[in-house]
Amino acid sequence: AKIQGWWRSLADPIPDSMNLMLTLEDEVVREDHYACMYIPGLLQTRDYAEAVHRASEVQCDEREVQHMVDIRVKRQELLERDDPPRIWCVIDEAAIRRRVGGREVMREQLAHLLVCAERPHITLQVLPFSLGAHAAAVGSFVTLRGQARELDVVYVDLLGGGLFMEKPEELERYRLAFEYLSAQALDLESSVDLIERVSKE
Repeated sequence: AKIQGWWRSLADPIPDSMNLMLTLEDEVVREDHYACMYIPGLLQTRDYAEAVHRASEVQCDEREVQHMVDIRVKRQELLERDDPPRIWCVIDEAAIRRRVGGREVMREQLAHLLVCAERPHITLQVLPFSLGAHAAAVGSFVTLRGQARELDVVYVDLLGGGLFMEKPEELERYRLAFEYLSAQALDLESSVDLIERVSKE
Protein backbone atom coordinates (compact mmCIF):
# COMPACT_ATOMS: atom_id res chain seq x y z
CA ALA A 1 0.00 0.00 0.00
CA LYS A 2 2.95 2.36 0.59
CA ILE A 3 4.47 1.78 -2.86
CA GLN A 4 3.61 4.49 -5.37
CA GLY A 5 3.16 3.15 -8.86
CA TRP A 6 3.71 4.77 -12.26
CA TRP A 7 0.11 6.08 -12.34
CA ARG A 8 0.82 8.43 -9.43
CA SER A 9 2.83 10.60 -11.82
CA LEU A 10 -0.19 11.33 -14.00
CA ALA A 11 -1.51 14.81 -13.35
CA ASP A 12 -5.22 14.10 -13.34
CA PRO A 13 -7.11 12.11 -10.69
CA ILE A 14 -7.83 8.46 -11.34
CA PRO A 15 -11.16 6.85 -10.36
CA ASP A 16 -10.84 4.76 -7.20
CA SER A 17 -11.75 1.50 -8.92
CA MET A 18 -9.10 2.06 -11.61
CA ASN A 19 -6.54 3.06 -8.97
CA LEU A 20 -7.06 -0.25 -7.16
CA MET A 21 -6.93 -2.22 -10.42
CA LEU A 22 -3.57 -0.64 -11.30
CA THR A 23 -2.24 -1.46 -7.84
CA LEU A 24 -3.35 -5.07 -8.04
CA GLU A 25 -2.01 -5.57 -11.55
CA ASP A 26 1.48 -4.70 -10.33
CA GLU A 27 1.37 -7.98 -8.38
CA VAL A 28 -0.80 -10.17 -10.58
CA VAL A 29 0.40 -13.48 -12.04
CA ARG A 30 -2.83 -14.38 -13.84
CA GLU A 31 -5.94 -12.59 -15.08
CA ASP A 32 -9.06 -14.31 -16.39
CA HIS A 33 -11.33 -11.98 -18.38
CA TYR A 34 -14.89 -12.53 -19.49
CA ALA A 35 -15.90 -9.71 -21.86
CA CYS A 36 -19.48 -9.48 -23.08
CA MET A 37 -19.67 -5.89 -24.41
CA TYR A 38 -16.21 -4.76 -25.44
CA ILE A 39 -12.77 -6.22 -26.11
CA PRO A 40 -10.86 -6.50 -22.77
CA GLY A 41 -9.00 -3.29 -21.94
CA LEU A 42 -5.58 -4.96 -21.90
CA LEU A 43 -6.07 -5.96 -25.55
CA GLN A 44 -7.62 -2.75 -26.88
CA THR A 45 -6.00 -0.52 -29.50
CA ARG A 46 -5.81 3.17 -28.67
CA ASP A 47 -8.47 4.15 -31.25
CA TYR A 48 -10.84 1.46 -29.98
CA ALA A 49 -10.28 2.55 -26.35
CA GLU A 50 -11.00 6.17 -27.30
CA ALA A 51 -14.28 5.17 -28.93
CA VAL A 52 -15.31 3.14 -25.88
CA HIS A 53 -14.53 5.98 -23.46
CA ARG A 54 -16.31 8.57 -25.58
CA ALA A 55 -19.43 6.40 -25.64
CA SER A 56 -19.43 5.46 -21.95
CA GLU A 57 -18.20 8.76 -20.45
CA VAL A 58 -20.54 11.13 -22.26
CA GLN A 59 -20.13 13.86 -19.63
CA CYS A 60 -16.35 13.89 -19.86
CA ASP A 61 -14.49 16.44 -21.94
CA GLU A 62 -11.86 15.43 -24.49
CA ARG A 63 -8.99 15.96 -22.04
CA GLU A 64 -10.52 13.52 -19.55
CA VAL A 65 -11.16 10.95 -22.28
CA GLN A 66 -7.54 11.14 -23.44
CA HIS A 67 -6.34 10.83 -19.82
CA MET A 68 -8.32 7.61 -19.30
CA VAL A 69 -7.11 6.24 -22.63
CA ASP A 70 -3.51 7.05 -21.66
CA ILE A 71 -3.99 5.03 -18.47
CA ARG A 72 -5.44 2.09 -20.39
CA VAL A 73 -2.59 2.08 -22.90
CA LYS A 74 -0.01 2.40 -20.10
CA ARG A 75 -1.66 -0.55 -18.31
CA GLN A 76 -0.88 -2.73 -21.30
CA GLU A 77 2.85 -2.48 -20.57
CA LEU A 78 2.43 -5.30 -18.07
CA LEU A 79 2.12 -7.60 -21.11
CA GLU A 80 5.69 -6.63 -22.08
CA ARG A 81 7.30 -7.60 -18.78
CA ASP A 82 10.09 -10.17 -18.79
CA ASP A 83 7.74 -12.44 -16.86
CA PRO A 84 4.26 -11.26 -17.91
CA PRO A 85 1.09 -12.49 -16.23
CA ARG A 86 -0.96 -15.24 -17.82
CA ILE A 87 -3.96 -13.63 -19.56
CA TRP A 88 -6.96 -15.80 -20.47
CA CYS A 89 -9.84 -14.05 -22.24
CA VAL A 90 -13.26 -15.41 -23.11
CA ILE A 91 -14.86 -12.82 -25.39
CA ASP A 92 -18.53 -12.92 -26.29
CA GLU A 93 -19.21 -12.90 -30.03
CA ALA A 94 -21.21 -9.69 -29.47
CA ALA A 95 -17.98 -7.87 -28.53
CA ILE A 96 -16.29 -9.21 -31.66
CA ARG A 97 -19.14 -8.04 -33.90
CA ARG A 98 -20.03 -4.71 -32.23
CA ARG A 99 -18.59 -2.06 -34.53
CA VAL A 100 -16.88 0.32 -32.11
CA GLY A 101 -15.44 3.47 -33.70
CA GLY A 102 -16.34 2.51 -37.26
CA ARG A 103 -15.11 -0.04 -39.78
CA GLU A 104 -11.42 0.86 -39.82
CA VAL A 105 -11.09 1.09 -36.04
CA MET A 106 -12.80 -2.27 -35.66
CA ARG A 107 -10.75 -3.92 -38.38
CA GLU A 108 -7.56 -2.68 -36.71
CA GLN A 109 -8.81 -3.93 -33.33
CA LEU A 110 -9.58 -7.41 -34.64
CA ALA A 111 -6.18 -7.57 -36.35
CA HIS A 112 -4.58 -6.64 -33.02
CA LEU A 113 -6.54 -9.42 -31.30
CA LEU A 114 -5.15 -11.93 -33.77
CA VAL A 115 -1.60 -10.75 -33.00
CA CYS A 116 -2.31 -11.05 -29.27
CA ALA A 117 -3.62 -14.60 -29.79
CA GLU A 118 -0.17 -15.63 -31.04
CA ARG A 119 1.56 -14.61 -27.83
CA PRO A 120 2.41 -17.56 -25.56
CA HIS A 121 1.05 -15.97 -22.36
CA ILE A 122 -2.29 -14.89 -23.87
CA THR A 123 -5.20 -17.27 -24.52
CA LEU A 124 -8.20 -16.05 -26.51
CA GLN A 125 -11.53 -17.83 -26.87
CA VAL A 126 -14.78 -16.62 -28.41
CA LEU A 127 -18.13 -17.48 -26.85
CA PRO A 128 -20.39 -17.90 -29.90
CA PHE A 129 -23.99 -16.73 -30.28
CA SER A 130 -24.95 -20.29 -31.09
CA LEU A 131 -24.25 -21.33 -27.50
CA GLY A 132 -27.33 -19.50 -26.26
CA ALA A 133 -27.65 -19.06 -22.48
CA HIS A 134 -24.45 -19.48 -20.51
CA ALA A 135 -22.83 -19.23 -17.08
CA ALA A 136 -22.20 -15.46 -16.98
CA ALA A 137 -25.17 -13.71 -18.52
CA VAL A 138 -24.86 -11.05 -15.80
CA GLY A 139 -21.96 -9.16 -17.40
CA SER A 140 -18.21 -8.76 -17.77
CA PHE A 141 -15.76 -9.61 -15.00
CA VAL A 142 -12.07 -10.19 -14.33
CA THR A 143 -10.52 -12.52 -11.77
CA LEU A 144 -7.04 -11.44 -10.69
CA ARG A 145 -4.63 -13.83 -9.03
CA GLY A 146 -1.54 -12.71 -7.17
CA GLN A 147 1.50 -14.64 -6.03
CA ALA A 148 -0.04 -14.56 -2.57
CA ARG A 149 -3.58 -15.94 -2.35
CA GLU A 150 -4.74 -13.02 -0.20
CA LEU A 151 -4.27 -10.75 -3.25
CA ASP A 152 -6.88 -12.67 -5.27
CA VAL A 153 -9.91 -10.58 -6.21
CA VAL A 154 -12.78 -10.39 -8.71
CA TYR A 155 -13.55 -7.16 -10.54
CA VAL A 156 -17.04 -6.68 -11.94
CA ASP A 157 -17.90 -3.88 -14.37
CA LEU A 158 -20.54 -1.44 -13.19
CA LEU A 159 -21.87 1.80 -14.63
CA GLY A 160 -19.48 4.55 -13.58
CA GLY A 161 -16.79 2.26 -12.19
CA GLY A 162 -16.49 -1.25 -10.87
CA LEU A 163 -16.84 -3.50 -7.85
CA PHE A 164 -14.09 -5.57 -6.24
CA MET A 165 -14.94 -8.75 -4.35
CA GLU A 166 -12.55 -10.88 -2.30
CA LYS A 167 -14.62 -13.19 -0.08
CA PRO A 168 -13.73 -16.85 -0.70
CA GLU A 169 -17.28 -17.74 -1.78
CA GLU A 170 -17.35 -14.84 -4.26
CA LEU A 171 -13.99 -15.81 -5.71
CA GLU A 172 -15.07 -19.42 -6.04
CA ARG A 173 -18.34 -18.49 -7.74
CA TYR A 174 -16.63 -16.38 -10.42
CA ARG A 175 -13.78 -18.86 -10.91
CA LEU A 176 -16.32 -21.61 -11.49
CA ALA A 177 -18.26 -19.38 -13.89
CA PHE A 178 -15.06 -18.72 -15.85
CA GLU A 179 -14.28 -22.43 -16.00
CA TYR A 180 -17.73 -23.08 -17.44
CA LEU A 181 -17.32 -20.25 -19.94
CA SER A 182 -13.94 -21.44 -21.16
CA ALA A 183 -15.32 -24.97 -21.52
CA GLN A 184 -18.33 -23.70 -23.50
CA ALA A 185 -16.37 -21.29 -25.72
CA LEU A 186 -14.83 -22.18 -29.07
CA ASP A 187 -11.37 -23.73 -28.98
CA LEU A 188 -8.39 -21.50 -29.76
CA GLU A 189 -8.17 -22.33 -33.47
CA SER A 190 -11.91 -21.91 -34.05
CA SER A 191 -11.87 -18.64 -32.12
CA VAL A 192 -9.13 -17.26 -34.37
CA ASP A 193 -11.08 -18.41 -37.44
CA LEU A 194 -14.18 -16.55 -36.25
CA ILE A 195 -12.24 -13.35 -35.54
CA GLU A 196 -10.65 -13.52 -39.00
CA ARG A 197 -14.05 -14.07 -40.62
CA VAL A 198 -15.63 -11.12 -38.81
CA SER A 199 -12.62 -8.96 -39.70
CA LYS A 200 -13.13 -9.71 -43.39
CA GLU A 201 -16.84 -8.95 -43.09
